[in-house]
Parts: sequence; structure tokens; C-alpha cells
Amino acid sequence: MTNLSHPSEFVLLGFSSFGELQVLLCGPFLMLYLLAFMGNTVIIVTVTANTNVHTPMYFFPGNFSLLETLVTITTVPRMLSDLLVPCKVISFNGCMAQFYFYFSLGSTSFLILSDMALDHFVAICHPLRCGTLMSWDVYIQLAGASWAAPFLAMVPTVFFQAYVSYCHDNIINHFFCDNAPLLQLSCSDTSLQEFWDFVMALAFVLSSFLVTLISYGYIVTTVLRIPSASGHQKAFSTCGSHLTLVFIGYRSGTIFLHVRSGKEHSMEVNKTIALVTSVLTPFLNIFILTLCNETVKAVLWGQMQRLKGLYKAL
Repeated sequence: MTNLSHPSEFVLLGFSSFGELQVLLCGPFLMLYLLAFMGNTVIIVTVTANTNVHTPMYFFPGNFSLLETLVTITTVPRMLSDLLVPCKVISFNGCMAQFYFYFSLGSTSFLILSDMALDHFVAICHPLRCGTLMSWDVYIQLAGASWAAPFLAMVPTVFFQAYVSYCHDNIINHFFCDNAPLLQLSCSDTSLQEFWDFVMALAFVLSSFLVTLISYGYIVTTVLRIPSASGHQKAFSTCGSHLTLVFIGYRSGTIFLHVRSGKEHSMEVNKTIALVTSVLTPFLNIFILTLCNETVKAVLWGQMQRLKGLYKAL
């Protein structure tokens, strides 16, 4: 073992096990990344620029699309470039920055999903008080807390990660600076950090899941009391896109990734889950946010028709 203490750089193994074949992965991954990036950008611009969706119910989906874009920017461009070069080196400071933003943004996305669940709960279970309970001020406060809390909570983790001693080489068996492989390189006592990671998992991941679960428990109970079938359909169609986002987000195994002790992770399982959540999930989410929402579809179709008319005029 070499006592590196604070290495100036880390070597990312990425998908080196594929050998020369890893170059072939760049094309499909790049296509998915560009489609997800463009799709989320269109959603953000639509929510921001179009007056038809300047309503609170589209505020959280706009935030979620922004988060998806930022999370992919944090890891995917670096991964794509590393697929094309033999030496995959990242500076120590760059590694810490990537680590901080990836987990801060990821935790924020779970909180935004729970905010969306609360919004649907109030809209369906308390429709007459919806304007009072969920005003613009409340929306902004919920979103602000969802963004601020993870970014503040991650500061101690990054501080610890930056000042531990690394004496098990400087090679990270991952395509980005993930928590588990960094802990495995450390020869310091990491029990305190692992406990703090567990606390953050409870605070951000599991708590947001419970909020979502309880909210939909009340929503289902309320909807079942509606006598008309059209009322059932309207209520569930309102929640359709969000339920699909929740299913994909938690089904991807992120709870397992966050809650288990960092050093116990299987690196191959870890890389697979991270790849799915970084490349495939954002690509699927753009269709969920648009195809499951009639208003957004109508706005996008109107914008396409307007662009088509401008093109013909030219």
C-alpha cells in the first residue's frame, strides 16, 4: 500500500473492462444524453416562456426538468470523453466538486418529487382550499427548501471526504467520483461519515418516499369516494406523470444505493445503477413529463406549428 494521503488526482476506471469496445458505447450514450438534454431544455423553456403554463402546478415539473439536466451535465459529458481516451484522470478538486454536485442535485430531485405529491394531495383532497394552502409563496418556499437542504447537508460529507487519508491507491472503480469507491480508498475511520450518509438517506430519500406514499394514500381514498367514473379518470390522469416519475426514480435502486453502508457496495452494481439513473432515466422522463400532460402537449404542438409557419414564410 502506498500512503498517498491527499492525491493530486484520481484515475477513473469507468468501463475499462470492455477494453477497446468501450468506444462503441459512446455513440448510444451520446444520443441518449443529447435527446434528454434537448428534451428537458424544451420543457424548461416552455414552462418559463409560455403564459399558458405559468401556473403553480407546472412549477415543480419545471424544477424537476432543470434538476435532470444539471445531474446529467455533472457526470455524463465526462464519462463520454473518458470512453474515447485511454487515460481517465480527474483532479482531486474536480473529483470533490463532481461528488458534491451529483449527490446534492440527486437528493434535491427526491424532495421535488415529494413536493409534487403534496401539491396533488392538496389539489385533489382539498380543492376548495388549494389556492390558500398552495399559494405561489408556498411553492417557492417548498422548492427553496428542497434545493437548499441537500446542498447544505452535503458540506460536511465533502469536507470529510477532502480531508481523509487515501492510502489504498488513487484508482476509482467507477465512471465518476461516487461515494462508495472513494470510501474504499480511504484508510481513515469512515464510520462517522457513513452514519451521516445514512442520516441523509433517511432525511432526503426515505422521508420523501414516505411523504409521497402517504399523500397518495389519501388521494386514492378521496378519489374512491367520487361517484362518477369521469371524476376518477380526471383525478388519476392529473397524477399519472408524477406516479410514473416516482416509480422509475425509486425503482432504479437509488434507495438501495443511498441507504446501505458505503463500503459494502458492489462496484459493478453501483456503476450499473448510476448509469441507468444518469443516462436512461432522464431520457425516459422527458416523455413522461410531456406525453402524460395534455396541456404541455398542446403547448408544444402549438409551438411546433408556429415554427412550421415561420419556416414556410421564409
